[in-house]
Amino acid sequence: MALYYLPKIEFSLDLIYPIAMPWIAFGLAFVLFAGLGKYFGWSRALIGCLILTAGLGNTSFVGIPIIEALYGSEGLETLIMIDLPGSFIVLSTLGILIATIYSRGPKDYSVIFKKIISFPPFIVFIVGILLNIFQLQVPSELDEVFAKLSATISPIALVSVGFQLKINKRSKHWKFLILGLSYQLILLPAFIYLLYVVVFQQEGLAIDVCIMEAAMAPMITASIVASSYGLKPRLSNMMVGIGIPVSFITLACWYYLIS
Repeated sequence: MALYYLPKIEFSLDLIYPIAMPWIAFGLAFVLFAGLGKYFGWSRALIGCLILTAGLGNTSFVGIPIIEALYGSEGLETLIMIDLPGSFIVLSTLGILIATIYSRGPKDYSVIFKKIISFPPFIVFIVGILLNIFQLQVPSELDEVFAKLSATISPIALVSVGFQLKINKRSKHWKFLILGLSYQLILLPAFIYLLYVVVFQQEGLAIDVCIMEAAMAPMITASIVASSYGLKPRLSNMMVGIGIPVSFITLACWYYLIS
């Protein structure tokens, strides 16, 4: 996706709001769950899981079809800026940092830095940015390959999470699941609305897309990262497995409200 979309994007100051939204979302999640975790004495794994899964929205798998259906191709232009320089790079940098810090084992920050810069999506993101800066065009044949490969993200992600998804009705994680989804689906989009529309007095299609993207379900890839680092795998999978269908209801409510 990075190699396909980034070389084609025209950067301007108008893009600051879409790009900033995922960073704000992740920062707010960190403040909220780290604060609550310290106050209530939660485990580090639980805090890290909630920050990762509630702080990063599903701006591509769920976001692309919904935004395209509601706002057309113009909406997708804003979505790409939210997803790639926003959610994508937040996961590749701060997401990996949080996952490493809150996981078990020694915290060698040189190792953390190496993990960030060696994270494959981050490397390709840098390549995509460089192609854009130097106005280098990818051959059309190769560009078509990138487009086809990017289309495989959703089924691969669904299968990888689906195999791990086990919803236990007696799980001790239900209250944390409700807390995480309440932030992701209700509190965060309300905060973005107040910040962008009321405080900064911004309006238009791009701002509407920002609010809708803020209301998306938890990111599948963030759940995979949380699970791979041992941050409450069952809870992280429940956040995605339950969050996605529930988000269809809350997204409809948000669309009605902002329209």
